[in-house]
Amino acid sequence: MAQEIERKFLVQSRDYIDEASKKIRITQGYLSSVPERTVRVRIKGSKGFITVKGIGSESGASRFEWEMEIPVKDVEDLLRICEAGVIDKVRYEVASGAHTFEVDEFHGENEGLVVAEVELDSESQDFVKPSWLGNEVTGDPRYYNSMLMKVPYTKW
Repeated sequence: MAQEIERKFLVQSRDYIDEASKKIRITQGYLSSVPERTVRVRIKGSKGFITVKGIGSESGASRFEWEMEIPVKDVEDLLRICEAGVIDKVRYEVASGAHTFEVDEFHGENEGLVVAEVELDSESQDFVKPSWLGNEVTGDPRYYNSMLMKVPYTKW
């Protein structure tokens, strides 16, 4: 079983754009968004994926994650039966020390929200914090993608 350990932060400037090595569009929906098990389908660039995530740790930084690539056509079909709300975002990959931050610029009903995540080997692992990194929101359920489809950022 795979364990995902990540920390999430707000972004306080657009400087990450100049530092990004990659930019990709992501569209995703949820077949299940209950905290005990979220099941997401996503189109990331030209590839499709299905992902299952378990309930998070007390800190919200780690949880079970399983992902498999599936045909984009299957994702398109599954998006039609997903729960209401779709996440539309552009992801930038930005190297910082030995890690890569994934910076998500949200669009649609989540326009204006920019969040950065870094995957770690342990919850206590140190990492280089870029100057554009803002307040930490790890464990704040409002910033989970599965919640942003239900209560979008523009409605806060």
